[in-house]
Amino acid sequence: MDHDHSYKLLFSHPEMVADLIRGFVREEWVQHLDFTSLEKVSGSYVADDLREREDDVIWRLRWGSDWLYVYLLIEFQSTVDRYMAARVLAYLGLLYQDLVRRGQLSSEGQLPPVLPIVLYNGNRRWDAPVEIADLVVPIPKGLAAYCPRLKYLLLDEGSYADSELEPLRNLAAALFRLENSRTPRDVERVVAALVGWLEAPEQTSLRRAHRLAEAGVLAWPDAGSRIRRHQRLARGSEHVGGTGHRVDTAMGEARPRKRAAARTPGRAPGR
Repeated sequence: MDHDHSYKLLFSHPEMVADLIRGFVREEWVQHLDFTSLEKVSGSYVADDLREREDDVIWRLRWGSDWLYVYLLIEFQSTVDRYMAARVLAYLGLLYQDLVRRGQLSSEGQLPPVLPIVLYNGNRRWDAPVEIADLVVPIPKGLAAYCPRLKYLLLDEGSYADSELEPLRNLAAALFRLENSRTPRDVERVVAALVGWLEAPEQTSLRRAHRLAEAGVLAWPDAGSRIRRHQRLARGSEHVGGTGHRVDTAMGEARPRKRAAARTPGRAPGR
């Protein structure tokens, strides 16, 4: 299972999206979001020039009486895309055109707000501008009012220290920690904490653990056996053992990400 598809599958589940927003969008207004209203939106739409966008993960959820759209771009590139802000601007324009075409507007005919998130997991730290204005040459003050304004939220997985992620009892944070793991021992330490958390009754552990397994994101050769060992120590029922088997199955299908990244050139920008 390729890494792009694994991530897209993971973030096709509302629990994962909710944890990503709760854990990493550190804004006061997040407290007013209704995460029970999360709905997946079709990421395939056609603009007037017949270009298609099918790879992005788009959700919407209630923010008071209105909808907020979350546009999630997942980047698997060995090089940083300096012009990502221009790409995001173009993608959001296509999304807005589609919403207008389908009449999905407010009662006053207004467009909904969109939170654009770029989730990046390359080895090099992201240093591209996050604001479109920073890509434009200096211009006269009077002209600035007519230039587009847009900023995307960058989540650079590798920029987070484990000490920053570990306190977050959060599926997205656990994914970041697994991606940043360099040795099987690192993986075992993360898995021990994750399994203990997921087995709490309120976490619906079996369902969530299955989803992580099916996505195949634990791309380490012996991660399955380590997970199973911790599950045997922590489990209180027979059900969790089945998860270890499914993780092992995913391990057989997935290549270790870090080694694959060293052999495979990055995907070209623009998709």
